[in-house]
Amino acid sequence: MDVSLREVRDGDLPVFYAQSIDPEAVRMAAFTAEDPSDRARFDAHWTRIRRDPSVVARTVVAEDGAVVGHAAVYGPPEEREVTYWIGREHWGRGAATAALRRLLDLIPERPLHARAAADNTGSVRVLEKCGFVTTGHERGFAPARGEEIDEVVLTLPGREAADPR
Repeated sequence: MDVSLREVRDGDLPVFYAQSIDPEAVRMAAFTAEDPSDRARFDAHWTRIRRDPSVVARTVVAEDGAVVGHAAVYGPPEEREVTYWIGREHWGRGAATAALRRLLDLIPERPLHARAAADNTGSVRVLEKCGFVTTGHERGFAPARGEEIDEVVLTLPGREAADPR
């Protein structure tokens, strides 16, 4: 699936919200808001994201103009992390990989970091296809599951690490 990225618009937020309360997607993501259905908290979260100049957040858009999800880079310079959320109806069609590749084209800084629930093999595979390598394993509390779970920590190394000269 070919996708493009654009600035987040107010009209995207209802789609993001609907995607963020899909029970199967929430379980897969694991590390979500404590109560994903809390619309006020969701709105406050997106207000903070959109006002923070250090966050690069984009809407993922399909060729037909449909909002597929969102992707972002956030965090302090030495710990920048990528995140993405693709609506379940678009899973398995390459949307996440295409969106992450487009995001990485926008963000020249390296290294970048990512985390995924260890059993979210689809997300781990997307990150690997985009050049991220596993650099560790941790356990963390996953609000969506109400328990600690295994987590994979990945890093997209700096360009110098990929091409040592």
